[in-house]
Amino acid sequence: MQSSDLKKLKIAVVGAGYGGAAAAKALSLLGAHVDVYEQASRIREVGAGIGLRPSTMNRFREWGTFDAIADVSSPSEYFEILDAGAAPLMKEAWPAAEGQTHTHLIHRGDFIDALLGVLPEGMVHLGHRLESVEDRGDGSVLTFADGTSVEADLVVGADGIKSVVRRELFSDKEPVFSGEHAYRAVISVDDAHGMVTDDNLRMYIGRGTKVYLLPLRHRGQVSFDITALCPDGTWAPEVTKDDLLATVEGFDERLVRITRDLDMDTVNIRAVYDIDPVDTWHSDSVVLIGDAAHSMLHHQGQGANSAIEDAGALADALRDADSVPAALARFQAVRKPVTDELQRVSRQGWSEDEIDDVFPGQRPQSVAPVASVAPVAPKE
Repeated sequence: MQSSDLKKLKIAVVGAGYGGAAAAKALSLLGAHVDVYEQASRIREVGAGIGLRPSTMNRFREWGTFDAIADVSSPSEYFEILDAGAAPLMKEAWPAAEGQTHTHLIHRGDFIDALLGVLPEGMVHLGHRLESVEDRGDGSVLTFADGTSVEADLVVGADGIKSVVRRELFSDKEPVFSGEHAYRAVISVDDAHGMVTDDNLRMYIGRGTKVYLLPLRHRGQVSFDITALCPDGTWAPEVTKDDLLATVEGFDERLVRITRDLDMDTVNIRAVYDIDPVDTWHSDSVVLIGDAAHSMLHHQGQGANSAIEDAGALADALRDADSVPAALARFQAVRKPVTDELQRVSRQGWSEDEIDDVFPGQRPQSVAPVASVAPVAPKE
């Protein structure tokens, strides 16, 4: 689109998470007028560390936000998969194309603070819970729970797995329970019993359980995450210390000790959900990105990275296409095949047999980089 047309464009982003904040930054750099509407009265991220891929970090470099992210993260060289007893199964350098930066490990809270911190003051409007969206073809009207409404030329639905925008306009399918729970805490490196000595992610697998140790040594901490099979699909289930210990029975004693020492008040507990692929992400004036479009299980660590890539691809499409409808069609054509495959692969999980499925004939020796499927870290 012409620069003059982009500067006239009024964009409303629904949701101030990773995808929404990144989209706001990328779209505002085009010259568009951008407002972000977030239902929470304050932004507060809890839970795990995550890994930001080289392509994601390169987007931040493109947007002039690389230093803000790098200052609160650590570069990582490789990931390693081990069995329950800590015997190595696979070790691989993080996938990266020539000239790309490292994968960076970061705490979720630091990440969202850094993203929001590079947005202009007044762009993010808190306490705006979306109730409905009316698509008028050449624009849309958003109505919020407090009775206020706004009009926009383009609405970006970045409102997560329970997206109101998706439900209102594109799909009424409910999120899908994976049959797993995720238990996440951030602990001191000193409490990791010597298991964290560098900045590389390690995942231990056995009996349907996956334990992730993701170093956050720049904070003197480590993200400790357990993903375990459980039939209880309650979004926020009640779980005891004994329940957690049962999931790591038979694992390396150091992992058992970390679990035993956890303060349950600090453990983020949730059932794990994703969504089935959504056929259509856009109309002529509304588009879905991130979890609203393609929420995926965390086994490949691609959720946050995909949301950032969506933001970049949407901005690219608006810059290069002749109109908003053409841009949204181009955006979906570029991103949907990628995220459909990531959703599929993420449902495989990480049993030893599934490692062989993802990396056929390549275990236990080091394997060639596989950028589309190698795990980064658990996501939200």
